[in-house]
Amino acid sequence: MNYLISLAIGLGVGLLYGALDFRSPAPPAIALVGLLGMLAGEQLWPMGRQLVAGWLS
Repeated sequence: MNYLISLAIGLGVGLLYGALDFRSPAPPAIALVGLLGMLAGEQLWPMGRQLVAGWLS
């Protein structure tokens, strides 16, 4: 639910910036893709450890 609220607020601010013809201070898209990769890796690490532990036991 928190993600949906964050997305809705971000969209609202983006619409406001567009309506006022301001340039967004957001980082370039490539930086956001890098952050997405970091989050995915953070989630995959515990899953990988659990998988390896299951194979070894």
